[in-house]
Amino acid sequence: MSKSEWRVPVRVEDIPETGRRYELAADEATRNALGPAAGVDRLARFEAVFDVMRHGRDGLHVVGTVSATIGQTCVVTLEPMETELEERVDLTFLPGHEADGRHEVEGREPPESLIDGIVDLGAIATEFLLLGIDPYPRKPGAVFDSPPTDDPASHPFAALAALKTGKPER
Repeated sequence: MSKSEWRVPVRVEDIPETGRRYELAADEATRNALGPAAGVDRLARFEAVFDVMRHGRDGLHVVGTVSATIGQTCVVTLEPMETELEERVDLTFLPGHEADGRHEVEGREPPESLIDGIVDLGAIATEFLLLGIDPYPRKPGAVFDSPPTDDPASHPFAALAALKTGKPER
């Protein structure tokens, strides 16, 4: 399974003028497939809640939250740890020809292209999951201390210091 195979397609015409709420939860097979693709040890929970509203005649506005419980390995202690992730989503989708001509306005992201009148909520949730994962997770309070050394020539800049003083490196 590729990282974008959690598919929840929504067509513009299926969204009423009042909007529609989607509460999504990835099943175990999807979580098991996405975990390795996301570079995590375990994806215990992966959910999304989206409010999808019409934006103009042919566009959609998607607002919501992606949340997950992720099993990772602490980069300092190498111990397993669990991380809670929560990412806010606020995206506007317009038909391709309309989205191409729009630029960022007042600090908002430019609109995304709407392909064939469909927005894939599963792909959006997956994208925000991947963006939110800390690639270097650290357990609370874990601090990396470099090992003490008595040899001044063993520090990382010893070779540069030797060049500056004109003394050969040991």
